[in-house]
Amino acid sequence: MVILVGSETRLKSSFIYLANAVNDLRGNWRTFALVLAPVVLLGALCLLPDALNLQHQLAEKFTPGTHNVGWRLVQEPFVPSAEQAPLLPWWTLPLFHLLLLMVSFGANLVVLCTIRRDRARVQHTRIVDEAIAIYQEAGRLAFGFYWIVFLQILAPLVAFVLLRVSFEVADALMLALVYMAEVAVTALAALAYLWLYFARYALVFDGRRSFHGLLFSRDLMRKRFFRVATRIVVFLAVWSGYNSWAAAAFIFVSVVLGPVGALTGYLWATIFVVDLVITAITYVTAAFFAAAGVRLYQDVTEIASLAAQSAGVRIRTARTEPAVVSG
Repeated sequence: MVILVGSETRLKSSFIYLANAVNDLRGNWRTFALVLAPVVLLGALCLLPDALNLQHQLAEKFTPGTHNVGWRLVQEPFVPSAEQAPLLPWWTLPLFHLLLLMVSFGANLVVLCTIRRDRARVQHTRIVDEAIAIYQEAGRLAFGFYWIVFLQILAPLVAFVLLRVSFEVADALMLALVYMAEVAVTALAALAYLWLYFARYALVFDGRRSFHGLLFSRDLMRKRFFRVATRIVVFLAVWSGYNSWAAAAFIFVSVVLGPVGALTGYLWATIFVVDLVITAITYVTAAFFAAAGVRLYQDVTEIASLAAQSAGVRIRTARTEPAVVSG
């Protein structure tokens, strides 16, 4: 049996995958818009406390009447005024940030389920019924999906916690060793994330749960790690650029409209609308890169399958060949 090498699927460049992702989203844009609308609203609500706290601090700082001017004796010691208390308690922001993280991963799950159904050609005629079916499928996969995501980000999370710990080292040699250890931990966390990158795709598209999905992702990356990892890094780099612009726009709008809101009293509505738009753009770009990741995952899976079949054929051929007996 002969396997033609030319029939093997080849990895495309990163930008070809991104260009194909545009076609995937554009062909089914109404379904994507409908299923993303609830998570966009939830994400905007999770970001609203940050904007309200920021505009409250700016309003207290810049609004006329918040600063007192008085005469003091030169000998009298100056006692600085207490810092302005935030509008919301300190514990609310971490809680909403955690909810925002869960909503963001949930949006990724919904997008992957939408793409899977579109590729499988199992769609309802009415778009509302299709959206309900997508959310039902996402609900069935939610527990396994969040467990896989937790295992994926466990190594980067540990690295982040270790990097936040400050070490007071007087010796220069020990300081260099600590710095090298932090660099090594960061590199290992990045490598672990890349090795397990396809685990969530394996869950949605192939039903591989928990450690089976992680091991399947590792097997896909084996012998082709650098070729696949470079494409994933490009995806993440471009995506982080989009997110940086969205975060900068969010902070800019909050800072600019802060003093204005103190005079009008309607800043919360303006901030929420702008926050909603920025969150929508962020989740749409996340869906765009998820679609590119799906195409990359399918190509890598097909390449691995063909390689496994070729290896199996070579083994069977070697076993069936007659032994040559020399005289």
